[in-house]
Amino acid sequence: MQNINQLKKLAKAIPADSKPDATLAVLGDSATQLLATAIRGYAYSRNMHIDVYEAEYDQILPEIVNPDSGLYQRKPDYTFIYMSAEKLHQAFCQTAPAERESFAERMIAQICERWETILSRMQTRIIQLNFVENDDRVFGSLGAKLPASYIFQLRKLNFMLMERAAANASVSIADLSRIQNEYGREKLYAAPYWYSARLAVSIDMIPAAAKAVVDIMEALSGRIKKCVICDLDNTLWGGVIGDDGLDKIQIGELGSGRAFSDFQTWLKELKNRGILLAVCSKNDEATAKEPFLKHPDMVLRLDDFAVFIANWEDKASNIRRIQSILNIGMDSMVFLDDNPFERNLVRQMIPEICVPELPEDPSCYLGFLQAENLFETASFAAADTERTAQYQAEARRVQLRQSFSSIDDYLKSLAMTGAARPFDAFSTPRIAQLTQRSNQFNLRTVRYSEADIAAIAASDKYVTMYVTLRDTFGDHGLISVVIMEKQGDALFVDTWLMSCRVLKRTVEEFIVNKMLSTAKKLGFSRVLGEYLPTQKNAMVKDIYETMGFARTDATHFEADVASFVPRKTFIAEEA
Repeated sequence: MQNINQLKKLAKAIPADSKPDATLAVLGDSATQLLATAIRGYAYSRNMHIDVYEAEYDQILPEIVNPDSGLYQRKPDYTFIYMSAEKLHQAFCQTAPAERESFAERMIAQICERWETILSRMQTRIIQLNFVENDDRVFGSLGAKLPASYIFQLRKLNFMLMERAAANASVSIADLSRIQNEYGREKLYAAPYWYSARLAVSIDMIPAAAKAVVDIMEALSGRIKKCVICDLDNTLWGGVIGDDGLDKIQIGELGSGRAFSDFQTWLKELKNRGILLAVCSKNDEATAKEPFLKHPDMVLRLDDFAVFIANWEDKASNIRRIQSILNIGMDSMVFLDDNPFERNLVRQMIPEICVPELPEDPSCYLGFLQAENLFETASFAAADTERTAQYQAEARRVQLRQSFSSIDDYLKSLAMTGAARPFDAFSTPRIAQLTQRSNQFNLRTVRYSEADIAAIAASDKYVTMYVTLRDTFGDHGLISVVIMEKQGDALFVDTWLMSCRVLKRTVEEFIVNKMLSTAKKLGFSRVLGEYLPTQKNAMVKDIYETMGFARTDATHFEADVASFVPRKTFIAEEA
């Protein structure tokens, strides 16, 4: 983690004429200038240019209630609200003793009212900082079970913040309380800074607070990690399976095995959340798989991995092979290896991939990676738990494809069926998640929350469509989203995105055929498309012309409904 001086230099290094990736408003009841600078600097170190609007000191409420304030004039993509625990304690002390047992309820009502005011006036993502524990010790240990105590009300308020944020898809919680738990109160808070400059977070810890905010912004903008590629020997277990044998590797209660078991448990939880796991090991394949098949203390098993590669080739080449099978960006992958030589090789050969510098002591792997917070996410859907099985099926499709000399014959053999349906409540979380995660096949890269998707589905201004796909290997689930806005005699494609794992299977043709047939059915004469280029979506810059649309200018396209010729597809429509 960079220190505050390094982040200041990074913030100054942002070119004045560069186009911001996003805008952020910072509202605080304490001094926020250094924090705002640190956010800009840390974001720039992550290749994000953030344009920051910083409100005046302690002007949260005036900024929110005044419709002409700088907040609403800027219309930021993100609104960061920093309410300090120090000011919270002042408010508690000014509350009549008889009313203190309901302090948290009144505070959460005020906070939620502010959220609703902001969201009713503009489209933004709210990032609310929670409250660190600054126990006044007035009641000592009794405060932990006394509703009238400050610490009881503070903890209750933090819990209510989580509950309310869980119910509002436009609100995220930046967990400053967790940072204090990790580093300690003495590290996070420095009384001289508070009393002299109203800095509620010490200068040393401002970078950690900035990282917490930028991590959320990255996740909301689709910059997320999707896969962990793991070495095996001395990474997932202690020892070398080829030399030590099955009974001597350290896992479970043997030697330092408990640390490796806990590490595997954490990886399995990531897998259950939807993060893909893959193996990249220099080993004979049969030897590498033996612990997963035979060792009773292994937490991870072969079916937890989307791809398993063990051979004697260099790891950079094998990682490229894994990437080609999964068909996700290298920058969405994390490579874990205990060997510094292998880590440096992969960094040099594949600069885009994230390669954490693991500690020398394996017992520190887990804590180190948890502190790095590499797997920040903006959403979770039940379908995420099925992701590994879907990619395992994809690996089998890749193997099958190699046995066909004709791509058409291969596609026919898959016996694909697809369905295109209007948005519904059940699919809303997955649809919103796809708009937040999809970067490559995404024509306009507009991000939507669950609340946004629900509003679009309920509006008569839009025609919506989500697409599912099945084949002989299994169910791909929801793989594409289309939002078309009614504009006179035309439908404008506001959003068209698709999972890259189903590319080149004529899904694109199936979807375009549905767009045009839907437009014809509803009485529209044209379908309009737009391509807005980003750093990652160059693969779809020509998709409209490929699908039969006419280019009308550099970024706009048009298809005439009456004369459109349906595209060839190997996907049969489900009844």
